[in-house]
Amino acid sequence: MQKRTGELSTPAPPAAAWVQGAPPARRARTVGVGRAHAKTILLGEHAVVYGAPALALPVPQLAVTASAGWSAPAAAGAGDVTLTMTGSPSRPVATQASQGLRQLTAAFRAAMGVADDVHLEVILDCAVPPGRGLGSSAACARAVVLALADLFGRPLTPQAVFDLVQSAENVAHGRASGVDATAVGAPGPLLFQQGRAHELPVGCEQLFIIADSGETGRTKDAVALLREGFDQHPGRRDRFVREATRLTARARHALAQGTSHDLGPHLSDYHHLLRTAGLSTARIDAMVRAALDAGSPGAKITGGGLGGCMLALTSPAGASAVTRRLHEAGAVQTWVLPLKTHTGHPAP
Repeated sequence: MQKRTGELSTPAPPAAAWVQGAPPARRARTVGVGRAHAKTILLGEHAVVYGAPALALPVPQLAVTASAGWSAPAAAGAGDVTLTMTGSPSRPVATQASQGLRQLTAAFRAAMGVADDVHLEVILDCAVPPGRGLGSSAACARAVVLALADLFGRPLTPQAVFDLVQSAENVAHGRASGVDATAVGAPGPLLFQQGRAHELPVGCEQLFIIADSGETGRTKDAVALLREGFDQHPGRRDRFVREATRLTARARHALAQGTSHDLGPHLSDYHHLLRTAGLSTARIDAMVRAALDAGSPGAKITGGGLGGCMLALTSPAGASAVTRRLHEAGAVQTWVLPLKTHTGHPAP
């Protein structure tokens, strides 16, 4: 029977799925499933790469589901992987595996002892728009890692999952901080700094409106642009990191204390910091102004920059007006992200 697009042809595990000496699978599966979600950076973009803290929020309504299976080596190239993408009109329906996914699956094979001649087939149903600063590449990578672990019956530690996702992120974006690889699996708001994540206590309840500018962000270009400016102007990097750290610390305090009216100006100030560095666009600047004019206490670009998304803080009563003005300013789609009280052990 001919395989339909998006259908895994995996009737049974191949006889030699494991390399010699590798432990057997704990359970036989023909399809493995893994899930992840989008994220948004509240404050800390770019500075987090230089050791500054970053605040991140999960966006669970934008989800990724990966289904993984295998086919006989004779049906495809030995050790190869085929990727089929669904779920977003901005993605091709079916493509060959990206370089990041190939490295990811190769790293998984090596870590888990999967035979090189097993052909892997992965289907990704992704609701996270690519190139928007929402962690699409990291969410897809995490979903694939968990799907492969499920397929082969191999439990993975959180650190092992992070390391595998990070290997793909470093291919996709160059030097990745690790915040995306962590946040796309986080159950709640988090503080990320120097490779470590902590629960981020939230003592206020507001809404964020995430707005897509329709412009594809260019993280690698943004990183290169920022680094070029640092190299050309001695002391600029230290000033950038120092100001980013100050704003992020104040925003963290406002979140914990429940003073949402104090949070907004820190968002706008961080946008000014990124805009001054050349990382915003005319459309995103217009959307930030529109949100503020509609009553938002603070708005900023989110993610790598040079396109992508912005976010605006608002009360439930003001959400409709902010959303309407954002669309009038050029937003192609918006999402509402509740900021709910989330008290826990304060991050050290």
